[in-house]
Amino acid sequence: MIRRRFGRTELQMPVITMGGMRFQKSWSDDKPEDIEKVQQDNVNAIVEKALSLDVNHIETARGYGSSEFQLGKCIVDIPREKFILQSKVAPNADPEVFKTNFYKSMELLQVDHLDLLGLHGINNDEILDNALNKCMPLVREFQKQGLVRHVGFSTHGSAEVINRAIDSDEFDYINLHYYYIDQSNASCIENATKHDMGIFIISPNDKGGRLYDPPKKLSDMVAPYSPMEFNNMFCLKDKRIHTLSMGVSNPTDFDHHVESLRLLTEDMTEHTNIVDSLNRELQEVFPLDLKNEIIKHCLNYEKIPNQVNIFVITRLWSLAKAFDLVGYGKMRYNLIGNGGHWFPGVQYEEAFKKDIEATLKNLKYKTEILDILDECVDLFKGEEQKRLSES
Repeated sequence: MIRRRFGRTELQMPVITMGGMRFQKSWSDDKPEDIEKVQQDNVNAIVEKALSLDVNHIETARGYGSSEFQLGKCIVDIPREKFILQSKVAPNADPEVFKTNFYKSMELLQVDHLDLLGLHGINNDEILDNALNKCMPLVREFQKQGLVRHVGFSTHGSAEVINRAIDSDEFDYINLHYYYIDQSNASCIENATKHDMGIFIISPNDKGGRLYDPPKKLSDMVAPYSPMEFNNMFCLKDKRIHTLSMGVSNPTDFDHHVESLRLLTEDMTEHTNIVDSLNRELQEVFPLDLKNEIIKHCLNYEKIPNQVNIFVITRLWSLAKAFDLVGYGKMRYNLIGNGGHWFPGVQYEEAFKKDIEATLKNLKYKTEILDILDECVDLFKGEEQKRLSES
């Protein structure tokens, strides 16, 4: 296992994290008697396999249903120094709610401290304010009591919100999205590094393109690597990134990712050439001038009529056209507006066209943007999607 210093926490973090979002029995807090032996045995086997591979960072959340309870059952007899444990609790405007949820996590996990406590889902300024001004005083008390070693945050928010959280200098680490297909948070990686924060990448295989079920075009373009290997290498060749979360549902899910680490020790010239080839393909479909105009004028969905999330929609379109990531695009597109602050904004509809056209009237690429929005309705529109925790 490759290890990296996790920023100012000084923890030696494995570059693969055992993510606890996909192995739980359900997304509700099931009663212990509702969890069947075979379901608990699977979690036990996952933890055993992780530790045998020296993947000793385990990450879960209060919002992951039965995950904490099932983890607690299998780690209770493992010496505490054998693993780095992280859980996440959502900030709340009422500090007592946050406090109650924190203690619930500790009870279910059956541990006397968390190595890492993440404030879960700092996705907008209101939640950031709750985190810093309502919940952080409690977190500092937890630290004084020895219940929490280090504090960080997870986010699906915009780079602007993320950078404001980083600049508060209240957090030791960050969980965020960053992959080959979505480098929107590049400035956040740079900023977090300046603050000596640990950097943890969320869901590189699912949010990074559903790479467990890749389209043939993408697979062909990244050969001889698999798409998951390619993306692991893309992230981890950047030494500022410390770990990738692997949301596993059975013990064999680790194998492919551990094997990909061997590739990091090899010559990276071929990987670099593939990145260059992908970049050319993407820019052929989505010219840099068009992309930059969208970033400059359409990044903030709140300033667009009907709050249509043009930035995200056009990015998904570009990936579908360049790499055939249509399935991924459908999944993400149909989450827009259906997941609260986790997937903000609104999908495009023909009825919005006149208002959006008026807003974009002075842009060089107005026609191209409107054409993309029109095409996305045919390309992506489908059944309404929900976050896993709301399914």
